Amino acid sequence: MQRMRIRNPTDFWTGLLFGGFGLFAALYAATHYNLGTAVRMGPGYFPTWVGGLVALLGLALALRSLKLDGPALPRVRLRPIAFVLGGSLAFGYFLKPLGLVLATVLLVVISAAGGHEFRWREVLALAVGLAAFAVGVFVYGLGLPFPLWPQALD
Repeated sequence: MQRMRIRNPTDFWTGLLFGGFGLFAALYAATHYNLGTAVRMGPGYFPTWVGGLVALLGLALALRSLKLDGPALPRVRLRPIAFVLGGSLAFGYFLKPLGLVLATVLLVVISAAGGHEFRWREVLALAVGLAAFAVGVFVYGLGLPFPLWPQALD
């Protein structure tokens, strides 16, 4: 009997990831929302079907990885992951005390510091542009009550 060998690790791990997310979405929606029927769909109908289709796509990718050759997985670089995660956490933590503008600038600067090319001029231009975009979309466009600037300490 011939042993199965993973010939394409990228497709294999992508398939497992898709399969896991798809199953989680399908099973979570199926247990927490009413499915309904195809004629009278409930709130869980669409997420269940999409989760099932994503899980099937994952299965297809995982099976494909056993037949077709592909590249090896690249080395996982933890520095960019840590900096993007840290920037996101800093944004969430500092949004209220610093305001949307400064929290967005902080998010961009911290996240960009994780990259292999960091140029202050480019990072600050991007930060200012994204902060202006965030204010335009979330505060003025959607009317969300985010503070724009640091609040006075009482």
